[in-house]
Amino acid sequence: MNLLLDEIARATARLADAGAASPRADAEELAAAVHRVKRSELHGVPDSAFDARFWEFVARREAGEPLQHITGRAFFRYLELKVGPGVFVPRPETEVMVGWALETLRDMDVRDPLVVDLGTGSAAIALSIALEAPRSRVHAVEKDPTAFVHATRNIEELDERGRVRPHLDDFASALPELDGTVDLVVSNPPYIPMSEWEYVPRDVRDHDPADALWGGGDDGLDAIRVVERTARRLLRPGGYAAVEHSDLQGNGVYWVFAEENGWRDVRNRRDLTNRDRFVTARIASD
Repeated sequence: MNLLLDEIARATARLADAGAASPRADAEELAAAVHRVKRSELHGVPDSAFDARFWEFVARREAGEPLQHITGRAFFRYLELKVGPGVFVPRPETEVMVGWALETLRDMDVRDPLVVDLGTGSAAIALSIALEAPRSRVHAVEKDPTAFVHATRNIEELDERGRVRPHLDDFASALPELDGTVDLVVSNPPYIPMSEWEYVPRDVRDHDPADALWGGGDDGLDAIRVVERTARRLLRPGGYAAVEHSDLQGNGVYWVFAEENGWRDVRNRRDLTNRDRFVTARIASD
């Protein structure tokens, strides 16, 4: 048997005992990162090339360090992003919201759609929209300086056409020069209530930045309320907003986008596990 595959099997057992949710996938991803190959190429690594640093990576994952912090990379739709301590690791459920955003942009009769991503983190959302909606112009806003460094680095490396502009700014005051002109505002803001601290997985609460997790207020929706006000300011008549939330907050976020504030067509939408995951709304055009 191939030595590396044998070691991966052993690592899988160790990670399973440590409570990893996907021990085999984690072990393979760690091995691929150490040996600088794709997961599909692991079987081709010769015994002589086995790198013992693999077991250092496994020990860090056993201790609860996020996989992406160890490998320094995260995959999101068609992107490979650089991540690490101080920036939120993008999750697969957010890809569904981006898919909705892209469909909405395609349906708009707009030559060069203008998009704002509030709380861009690694710039996963902003870069995906710029890549998959090639005529879009995307402004990526991040208020945390450390996360902004990650966003800027990913934008510099992946935005070959220069369609994404990063901004270090607070959500509430960002981009006043764009008021009333934006076609789409999209955001994955912090939304977890502090009352749920004990239920959040250890590798998340201990390693993802606190400002990207805890939404504020008893219901965790204070940051989403800020996003709603900013989206209302930025959007042109008929423009859309999409905001991610937890699978238990759909009803609460629905009412944040109140009709008396000019919102129309407010809808809860579901992720790949068929759970409420993000709300979409259109600002009135009349």
